[in-house]
Amino acid sequence: MEQRVPALSALGLDRRVRRHVGELCRGGRARHQCRHDRQHGGPGASLRGRAKKGDQAAQGLGWSRGGFTTKLHARCDGQGRPLCFVLTPGQAHDVQGFGPLFRRLAERVEALLADKGYDADAIRDTLAHADVEAVMPAKRNRRTSIPHDRKKYRWRNLIERLFNKLKNWRRVATRYDKTAESYLGFVALASVKLWLPFVHDA
Repeated sequence: MEQRVPALSALGLDRRVRRHVGELCRGGRARHQCRHDRQHGGPGASLRGRAKKGDQAAQGLGWSRGGFTTKLHARCDGQGRPLCFVLTPGQAHDVQGFGPLFRRLAERVEALLADKGYDADAIRDTLAHADVEAVMPAKRNRRTSIPHDRKKYRWRNLIERLFNKLKNWRRVATRYDKTAESYLGFVALASVKLWLPFVHDA
């Protein structure tokens, strides 16, 4: 230390140990002209790290009031068992998840239970065309209120209980996966565990 000997010697362009960079510059100070091969001339962010435009929405990520989040839409049967999932960005409205969820299952559905977020004329027309009863309360801003079956609407707690069970998995409640494929893959694994109690041995 007293003799100002560097702890590590820099490598030259030929990858051999040479004198300290400061000894080759005037005044004992390293300048840009004395930069060795380990120093980059124009440092900056990597181009690979920059996300492509529109890639966040494709991976189900977006900004909402809660921050940079994702929204998981689900559909369950009459016993609260998960059937299918759709992933959208956090700022997406619930109506955007209705179409994919409704088309993924082809079996006969007598009634569809949903909250006020799904109260839209397009959704009600789709359900009426498929001969499915729409069990959902009307929004307050509707000019003409549409009645619904209150006894059947009580069973909507099944989907809320389903999300409560899924959120017991920290990886589902707090998304750590970068891609939508890996996130939905783990959601499918958690759903399989919810189905195991209903599987009967042959």
